[in-house]
Amino acid sequence: MLMNSLPRLIFAASDRDPDMLYATGFFVPDAFVFLENAGKSTILLNDLEVDRGRHEARVDEVLSLSEVLIDLGFSEGTSVRAWLPAFLKSRSIDAVAVPQNFPFALGRNLEEADVSLVPVDGLFWAARELKRPDELSHLKAALAITAAGIARGIEVLAATNFGGDGVLHWGGSVLTSERLRAEIDCAVLRSGGEPAHTIVAGGNQACDPHERGSGPLRSGELIILDVFPRHTVSGYFGDMTRTVVRGHATSEQRHLWETVRAGQQHALQGMKQGISGRALHEEVKQFFTNQGFPTQKHEGRWRGFFHGTGHGLGLELHESPRFSDTKFTRGQVLTVEPGIYWPGVGGARIEDVVVVTDGGVELLSEAPVVLEV
Repeated sequence: MLMNSLPRLIFAASDRDPDMLYATGFFVPDAFVFLENAGKSTILLNDLEVDRGRHEARVDEVLSLSEVLIDLGFSEGTSVRAWLPAFLKSRSIDAVAVPQNFPFALGRNLEEADVSLVPVDGLFWAARELKRPDELSHLKAALAITAAGIARGIEVLAATNFGGDGVLHWGGSVLTSERLRAEIDCAVLRSGGEPAHTIVAGGNQACDPHERGSGPLRSGELIILDVFPRHTVSGYFGDMTRTVVRGHATSEQRHLWETVRAGQQHALQGMKQGISGRALHEEVKQFFTNQGFPTQKHEGRWRGFFHGTGHGLGLELHESPRFSDTKFTRGQVLTVEPGIYWPGVGGARIEDVVVVTDGGVELLSEAPVVLEV
């Protein structure tokens, strides 16, 4: 049987599973069943969720689980591992396509009941890679929330005083990465987003791209602000990064930052339909090398540009396609985030989000790009 003709089955909580949220457009905190068969989508919900599902879920059929259990001859509270094989058999289904993360024990039960499982390679819903107009609207809303967080971070930095040792003070006490992260996260919450693991890293801490940052922030050091909240209404993610210096940058810091900015602009201008992301990534990397920032191991750690130029963005923070693994196609949404990490000078990353269009790309993220505040 061809994969495209197989019924599709998901058992997951849409609050946490992007495939289920994409299929239903409906937030549920507990796992439930989604079935797509012969072009018709069905979900089975408990009595707590069924009425809301009938109003909100983007599916063809919403069934009451308690009524289904009665029809199948099971008592209330019966495990899904017992009743799901019977439900599928009642619909003459003996093979289903499932996502890679389908629950193992439930899958074993289905196979023992002679229901074959066929895991789908890559995206369970291939259409997720190319964003619809409504998805672009959700992403723009998520990015506006992201921009509000970054704006708050820069606002606080701009209001700091310098201590004699260069440590920044704000509101009568030392400004730490933790305090500034809390201010950014509060701004995200007020704007309708869910923050998670926001990065506020200064000095040599910023030379580790995913270091969240800790301790006092200082004037005259490069500070990376990387904000990537989830929009509470839609579930789509925003993702933007800015790198700033409170006070005046040194000539070395300015050269590093301006090189990153120029590299990002090169990538943005080169993103056109049919162009290889891998080739464009290598061009950016070579440009950085030409500017004096080769990617290499030095004293036991990497320095230069040692991560991808970008990644897909949507219902997951990192989703298909990866920048270096694709040829750009109209409708793809990707981050563009080159960075240079040079211990002794600092780290810089500038990140924006674009959608690939017929003529190149359209910028979806909007926030000022400045070095000194």
